[in-house]
Amino acid sequence: MLPLNGARLVAIRFGAALLAVILAPEAARADIPQAADARSIELNVHGRIDQHCAMGALGGVDFGDITRPDAEAQQRVQLSCNVPFLIKIEAANGGLANLQYPHGQGPYSGTLDYTLGVAIPLRRPNADVLQHSFTSRELLTGRTLSSGDGIAIDGMALTVALGRPSGEAGLLAGDYGETITITISPV
Repeated sequence: MLPLNGARLVAIRFGAALLAVILAPEAARADIPQAADARSIELNVHGRIDQHCAMGALGGVDFGDITRPDAEAQQRVQLSCNVPFLIKIEAANGGLANLQYPHGQGPYSGTLDYTLGVAIPLRRPNADVLQHSFTSRELLTGRTLSSGDGIAIDGMALTVALGRPSGEAGLLAGDYGETITITISPV
């Protein structure tokens, strides 16, 4: 407080603005209107946080030799969404498919099933985790997860675990691939 001819100047900071209020000494308060003559003002304070949902880039996963049992790969993806959201996951083939013969040939299978695990840390207001696993066949028709009233606070972890060949003779030789599409949208 700074003295000002018997009055006191009080400075209050609101963000970048400075609001100064002069408080009169007791003797001068007689001039302040009483209840019947009182007037009031309102101070409206506003702000805004724009909604956003964003995912970082995701690299591919190369398992190399997919005949190894119980092969698994994990990837961490940047994910930030400051509003509740839906996440849709779809697979193009419903399994790692042989690029030339996805349906196999003779006794050899042309597709290898996998499981995709998803884990997304949430705040709702307490910490929580949205977790689910899907088979590659389920992802063929697409699956959707909801964050409910939670927001994404710390990225997303994906785990791809390869299954075992279903054909009686194993997998057909060749290159295999799958495309998984992950779409996030605010609710």
